[in-house]
Amino acid sequence: MAGLAASFGSGSMTNSIGEIPYADVLFLLGANPTDAHPIIGLHMRAALRRGAKFIVADPRKIWFAERADYFLQLRPGTDCMLLNAMMNVIISEGLENKEFINARTENYEVLKEYCKDITPERAEKIIGVPAEHIRKAARLYATADKAAIFYTLGITEHVCGTETVRTIANLAMLTGHIGKPSSGVNPLRGQNNVQGASDMGTMPDRFHGYQFVDDQAARERFEKAWGVKLPTTKGLMSPEMFDAANNGRLKAMMVMGEDPVMSQPNQEHIINGLKRLEFIVAIDIFMNETSKYAHVILPAASCAEKDGTFTNSERRVQRVRKAVEPIGTSRADWQILCELATRMGYQMKYNHPSEVWDELAVLASKFFGGINYERIDRVGIQWPCPDKNHPGTQYLHKDTFSRGRGLFYSPPCRPPAEKTDSEFPLILSTGRTLYQYNAGTMSRRSSGCSQIESECFVEISPFDAEMNGIKDGDMVRVISRRGEVQARAKVVGIKEGVIWMPMHFAEAAANRLTVSAYDNITMTPEYKVCAAKVEKDGEKKSKKKTATATTGIA
Repeated sequence: MAGLAASFGSGSMTNSIGEIPYADVLFLLGANPTDAHPIIGLHMRAALRRGAKFIVADPRKIWFAERADYFLQLRPGTDCMLLNAMMNVIISEGLENKEFINARTENYEVLKEYCKDITPERAEKIIGVPAEHIRKAARLYATADKAAIFYTLGITEHVCGTETVRTIANLAMLTGHIGKPSSGVNPLRGQNNVQGASDMGTMPDRFHGYQFVDDQAARERFEKAWGVKLPTTKGLMSPEMFDAANNGRLKAMMVMGEDPVMSQPNQEHIINGLKRLEFIVAIDIFMNETSKYAHVILPAASCAEKDGTFTNSERRVQRVRKAVEPIGTSRADWQILCELATRMGYQMKYNHPSEVWDELAVLASKFFGGINYERIDRVGIQWPCPDKNHPGTQYLHKDTFSRGRGLFYSPPCRPPAEKTDSEFPLILSTGRTLYQYNAGTMSRRSSGCSQIESECFVEISPFDAEMNGIKDGDMVRVISRRGEVQARAKVVGIKEGVIWMPMHFAEAAANRLTVSAYDNITMTPEYKVCAAKVEKDGEKKSKKKTATATTGIA
């Protein structure tokens, strides 16, 4: 979000899901829609059937990679270099959209100078993709009538995530593929209401509607509405919370609908932090790995037991309707928060979630002023929707960017935080699958899902498997500098020198292995790169050669 906000003025999916089938070119970067966003994946399949061209940049040979016109199987953490090399081609061959650049952007000459020396040949040595493939992909994207970029956690879960997102924005502006249908820059959100949570101000530096806590006018507006004095400085991001818990600065924590023991990197660091806290409240619909450390557990209602809204990736605010009453003593989240606030001395009184929304719509009217429960009763509305006569916004930045002119920015291509070496020669990347979901708190209770996928696995290339005497289906040990887990080997077409594991399995938690390194702007952990090795279970360390992945940036 931070990268697009800096370049465009707002950080969200610029276009709509319904436009996807009509794009001429789809460029997938660090995104696996058939597994992680299957409904959006269906729309992309429709585009494929209509004859759309695909460019896929990913270390894994995902479903769309096998059908792509250009599959750029790059090394993890080198996307920024790839994008700069593509822009080098576009500029040197005169394929940039000069009219768009002159009319709607600023700082282009700085970008042009920066990309001048980042040739495809230079990039090839770093990212592991042939220079000619980079050239052909750049030409295809630049010359399309309607080209759309889609990215997700494969881009953002790096120490250089924000810089790479800004480089993606550069590419879209360079070619004019933004501000029109079936194009744009489209981050696919990791869960169904991540966009909504961001909109509501669940970040330590912002109020509703992306208003900063250090903005005096915004702060005074919220203070007047709520009748309290509010902090003038931002709070802690989640990685900072666990650092503070470990060093004793943080004393208590309330965890809502989250399982940081499973979802945060470097599991040992997280558990040690939880053990040092004096008081933990867990609010969830099921027990999970984190609630084991809680002093108080408050049972929450599921999505089928409460009213409210979800806002999806395309900024569409949609109604959620209670189908059944909450079980036992469980309550909706908003009711739990209201009662906690009241017992702590602040009378937080709402009778229905619609009252919460109506308050929000007034305080963040630029985005939500025209949205209420009545208007979205049948069909959701896409923000911005500033007044009740506004139909909502199908795509952003039609005539102007939110910040006025789009800003070209030339960030350095930073390497991943952890380097491989002779002891840990492989890059481990983690993610999720189609049949399980995130920490597995809900999906692993599904017998249907578990029938299909019930145990952890690690994807490994044929070369790395052969060199280590590993066959498809063998049990192996995956080891990093922080710990080890056992998993079943899957020999697949992943990039040599790279292995991949899902994050869903508590008995083989991938985050036991991952590194405590973060994007210094968003504090997003680097789940996509850590140094590792794989050994056949029950055997001593292999003496055989393994493909060593290069993580450095020249």
